[in-house]
Amino acid sequence: MVLAVVVGVGVATWRGSGPLPDPEGCAAELDGLRVELSPEQARNATLIAAVGVRRGLPARAVSIALATAYQESKIVNIDYGDRDSLGLFQQRPSQGWGTAEQVQDEYYAINAFYDALEKIDGYQRMRITEAAQRVQRSGFPEAYQDHAADARALASVLTGYSGGGRFSCVVREPESPGRAARVVRTLEQAFGGLDTAVGPRRDVTVRVSGDEAGARRGWAVAQFVLAHAGDLAPVEVEHGGRRWRSGDDSEAGWVDADGVAGPRSVVVRLG
Repeated sequence: MVLAVVVGVGVATWRGSGPLPDPEGCAAELDGLRVELSPEQARNATLIAAVGVRRGLPARAVSIALATAYQESKIVNIDYGDRDSLGLFQQRPSQGWGTAEQVQDEYYAINAFYDALEKIDGYQRMRITEAAQRVQRSGFPEAYQDHAADARALASVLTGYSGGGRFSCVVREPESPGRAARVVRTLEQAFGGLDTAVGPRRDVTVRVSGDEAGARRGWAVAQFVLAHAGDLAPVEVEHGGRRWRSGDDSEAGWVDADGVAGPRSVVVRLG
């Protein structure tokens, strides 16, 4: 049986000019800049973007968070660091960021970072490294700027501000069928407040508003699924008349296809 998750969204097109990472990984491309991520980096980057979308934050906030995670952990949820620093942002329990267990929970760590960032007056007008330093208080205050360009590109793409199709992943075919309930649970945990319904063929529909904000949210959801393919086990993702497939076909990224989901839906097919 083939299951599907359907998400009302805008149009997706893969416009990357180069080959996707091989054997597994993801890539985003914007204005001639190509950013490659390992599967773990992609999962964490899309989590950072999803939480930003859920909180209604501007792409600038996501850029700052991504640049910080690049510098502190290479966007990997590490269990070590300087003194008692831990996790994506190397947050220190001794400095009031939470317990060691909490700061190694991705959702807790990301929300804690955004909580601190939102308390900084005018952070959107600051240089990325200045805003990040106000949160982190690092011994290397200019280091975050080294990652500003990649972080801006990723933030724009992963939050949907740059339109669709600029992010794709190469993944193996799932070893076992994915579960629609898990897809819904994972998406709702990341984005919150999604309007979901299960259809008669166990299709799952997630509706978003038809305005610009809804289109951005929908595209962020679609890209999140690709980055989390290892957990969600999609066989195909369709959107805007284009299709992405796992396995060998994933190296082609998004391709034109007849009879697939149109511009207002994303379909995730589970084998």
